[in-house]
Amino acid sequence: MLTFKNYNIADWFSFYRVIAAPFLVLLLWLDERQLFAWFLLISYSTDAIDGYLARKLKITSPRGSQLDSFGDQITLVVGLIGLLVFENEFIKKNILLISIAFVPYIIQMIIAYFKYGKATAFHTYFAKLSAIIQSAFILYSLFFAPNYTLFYIMIVFGLIETFEEITLIFMYDNWASDVKGIYWALRDKRRLKKDKNQHNIL
Repeated sequence: MLTFKNYNIADWFSFYRVIAAPFLVLLLWLDERQLFAWFLLISYSTDAIDGYLARKLKITSPRGSQLDSFGDQITLVVGLIGLLVFENEFIKKNILLISIAFVPYIIQMIIAYFKYGKATAFHTYFAKLSAIIQSAFILYSLFFAPNYTLFYIMIVFGLIETFEEITLIFMYDNWASDVKGIYWALRDKRRLKKDKNQHNIL
């Protein structure tokens, strides 16, 4: 009832973030900082909406999780490009710290694509918290100016979340979605079934 061409309503909110990305890039090119910030805020808001709808309506799916993750990643990249354009001095001043946080993220993506052929969609609690902090920092920077307290908090939680994602990749032989964190992964039946099969073989 809530589907259109095999995609549900939560998926379409994720699609919005993907479709909005070129429009946001256009606003960057036009040097429309305020409009860019407002539309980026809308994109971030859809991330909260699609997750809520998927859980509320019980329409979660691996495809939806993957689409949600892709929408998140492309929105994050566009947001970072926005900071590079509108707060170039801040980026240049803090490029070393930004690189320290960003390089492990790139490594995590490479490991995921090498192992699964696609990005992860674990959606851990740390990932959700890190995304909230990232969006808060980026939006605050665009509407006002970069806040160093938010910046440092974003770096720390971003690193924690990335290392947890890398750990989960090594814990799961097959691609899995919606894993709350390492603690829950240790009790995940998807992993336990695999471990039990290996034990029986031995």
